[in-house]
Amino acid sequence: MTTKRQGFFTSALMILLAAVFAMPIVASAQGRGRGKPVEVFVNGHDARDGRLDQSAGQRRRRDRNDDWRRRDRNRNDAGDGYGNYGGSYNLRQTALNAGFNEGVKEGRRDRQRNEHADWRDESKYQSATTDYSSRLGDRELYRTYFRQAFENGYKDGYAGY
Repeated sequence: MTTKRQGFFTSALMILLAAVFAMPIVASAQGRGRGKPVEVFVNGHDARDGRLDQSAGQRRRRDRNDDWRRRDRNRNDAGDGYGNYGGSYNLRQTALNAGFNEGVKEGRRDRQRNEHADWRDESKYQSATTDYSSRLGDRELYRTYFRQAFENGYKDGYAGY
């Protein structure tokens, strides 16, 4: 072999060896959390239930009020500000989405026309059946959710959001 070729193969071999030895170092540096999911522990704090990460040098604690708040929220509502009156998840979500969207439209329309802000006089609010299907379940329950969301959407639309 010529000297040029030997130099080329030697350089290629050195680069290959460097890459092989560097890969485990790069892969291990990406774990940062010592086996814990990175998105759970932020600044040493486990946001799920008030616990602190022991690797941050802090003792483990649990806020008892968090348990109470979690149970209370599940009993009263889904944490979104709307009541939970029963019915299927699809009924509730469909009614809330449709009500809020229709409320925003009507609120913006009234603001543009310089009309008095009152969602109760809107026909969509009164009928409260937009996107309703009998497959979802009880119609009156749907109307209850729809009207709650319509009121919030109307206020946001009228305010210019």
